[in-house]
Order: sequence, then structure tokens, then C-alpha cells
Amino acid sequence: MAQDLRELCNTEGQDKRSTSMPKGHEARFLSKLEETFPEHSIKKSNSVLWRIAASIVILIGLGFTTFKYVNPTEMMPSDVVTQDSPSHETSLKSLGDVSPDLKKIEHYYLANINLELSKVKLTEDNKELFDGYVFRLAELNKEYKKLSLELTENGPNELTVSALIDNLKLRLNLLYRLKEQLGELNSSTETSSSKNIS
Repeated sequence: MAQDLRELCNTEGQDKRSTSMPKGHEARFLSKLEETFPEHSIKKSNSVLWRIAASIVILIGLGFTTFKYVNPTEMMPSDVVTQDSPSHETSLKSLGDVSPDLKKIEHYYLANINLELSKVKLTEDNKELFDGYVFRLAELNKEYKKLSLELTENGPNELTVSALIDNLKLRLNLLYRLKEQLGELNSSTETSSSKNIS
């Protein structure tokens, strides 16, 4: 059992050197390989892969461009409608912290406010009107944060909860009014442009 490793390696090496592949083995192997995987199919599959990769790159580019230039939230100030407070105010309580029913009410109003904001189409004609409403919404949002601070510091009471709900209602009503005025502005613009054409 105790053999010298050097002798064992020498005898193993000699055995491998003496065995060689039969003549023509490499040529037969290459011909079988060519039959199984012809070169033109490899080129064809590479071109298909390149086409798929190019299509994916184009789709990603189109998606990014669409998101960048058509995203309506870029037109909105960031502090108009917020559900979550900035990081330094994470301890502020909201209506949802008071009761589950109030949380449903809060989510209902915030969802409708965001929905109405997303429906607004900003143009050069309505930019001034839109900016006025955005300024009012920002003021109401600041007031909502103050009321949330009051709710956090003093605890829930009927006046604070009612004021928070009224604030949300007022913001939603402002957006309905903005939508109505934008509709009137668009119809008057269309009417005046049709009169100019005829």
C-alpha cells in the first residue's frame, strides 16, 4: 500500500502517452459536429438574438421617453397632494391612525384628488388658471399638515378630525371646480376658433 508517489506518477504518465487517438478521429469528429450544428444555423440564431435584443432596447427607450414626457405628475408640484409626510414628520398622525373608518374616508378623498389631478390636461391656454388652483391646493395641503400635527400633539378630538375631513372635501371640490372651468375654457376656445375659421 505504501508506494512512492513519484513512481506512481511516472507510470501513469507513461500509460497516457502511449495511448493515442486513431487516425482520422479529429476529422470524423468535426464532420459529425458540422452535421449536428451547421454553421449557417448558428449565424441565423445570432441574427435572431440581435433582432430580439434591439427590439427590447427600442421598447425600453420608448417606455422611458413616454414616461418622461407624458407623465402628468411632472407638471404637478410635489407638495399639492401628499399622503405620506416628509421624513422629518414621519411621526405625524393621520385620520387612518384614529380609526379604520376614518382611514377609509381619508383614502377615498386622497384617491379622488389624485385621480382628478391626473385627468387635468395642462396647456398654454389653461396654465394660469391651473397655477392658481395649484397654489390654493398647496395652501390647503399645508393646513392639512398643521391639522395632522395638532392631531399628533393633542390627540384625536371631534374638531380636529372634522377639520381634516373638511380640508380633504375642499381640495376635492376645488379640483371639480377646476375641471369645470377648464371645460368651459376649452369650449369657449373651440367656439372662438370655429368662428375664426368660418
